[in-house]
Amino acid sequence: MTISTHVLDTERGRPAAGVRVELYRGDELVGSGETDGDGRIRELADGAPGTYRIVFHPPSPFFRRVELEVELGDGHYHVPLLVSSYACATYRGS
Repeated sequence: MTISTHVLDTERGRPAAGVRVELYRGDELVGSGETDGDGRIRELADGAPGTYRIVFHPPSPFFRRVELEVELGDGHYHVPLLVSSYACATYRGS
């Protein structure tokens, strides 16, 4: 299982660079990084299938952290975050 992410600042219409993202399996930190100039982390982690928590720390005056719990099987997963000052959304990308 591999996972990547992309953070888009929908308020400004551009990628969100420098956003800290952490990946946990249980209480263990298994991956982390900051988004690049294109708002991406191309490989957040490479691990076994299971339940993970993705924690985003977006540049928002309202959202201090956005946390997702996801069940990941074999293969590659891309989990983007769309964020603005007072709204956020996510989806399973490709």
